[in-house]
Amino acid sequence: MKASMKEAVRIKLRNLFLFLFCSATVVLGADAQAAGELETARDRGDLASIDRMISQASGGANSPDGQYRLALAYSYGAEVAMEQRDKKKSQGYAEKGLEPAQKAVAANGGNAEYHRLQGALCGQVIPANPLMGALKYGQCARDEISKAIQLNPKLALAYVTRGVGNFYLPSSLGGGVDLALKDFDQAISLDPKLPDAYLWKGITLHKANRVGEARQALEQASKLAPNRVWIKEQLQKLPPQ
Repeated sequence: MKASMKEAVRIKLRNLFLFLFCSATVVLGADAQAAGELETARDRGDLASIDRMISQASGGANSPDGQYRLALAYSYGAEVAMEQRDKKKSQGYAEKGLEPAQKAVAANGGNAEYHRLQGALCGQVIPANPLMGALKYGQCARDEISKAIQLNPKLALAYVTRGVGNFYLPSSLGGGVDLALKDFDQAISLDPKLPDAYLWKGITLHKANRVGEARQALEQASKLAPNRVWIKEQLQKLPPQ
């Protein structure tokens, strides 16, 4: 009888494990699909789809990961709006994304990517009003990205985010092209398949009038992300060969 009870308990525990495993697999699959759709919308420059995904993510932002996904959608919206030269709209997305990003960090302060995203959003607010934006959000951007790198020195995207900040920050204020290029090269050394690192390296090299190198970097970015509209636009800005 005792053996039968032990066997029944064992079967129940096995079934419970299988249920939890399958449930987790379904959730992770859904999260991966949503992330892929969001990235696709960003690559196409499709703000309408990003807005729809923001609305969907708002309903499920009940966990640190949920808050992170919502903040990431706002960050992508800010990115696309800036690419479309709408600074005020970009600022609006970034400001709305800060609250869920801060909640994710507050809930899990040991997650480097959460800190990176909060720093990125702080930086995305600034271009619409550089002087006041830098005064209000500049320290947040620097501190959060530094924290991300401290927590995970191999987080390639954190160096891209820092490099973008250095790209926009004049050398007289501690930024500049040279520092930005070092950050993008560091990101590439950590993740040679990261399109954003090559994209921003190309933009920075173009700014430095190193057109041949810029073309190489942007062409590599295009190979890694062939559907990214903004990469194609940056290539079109280069002088003819």
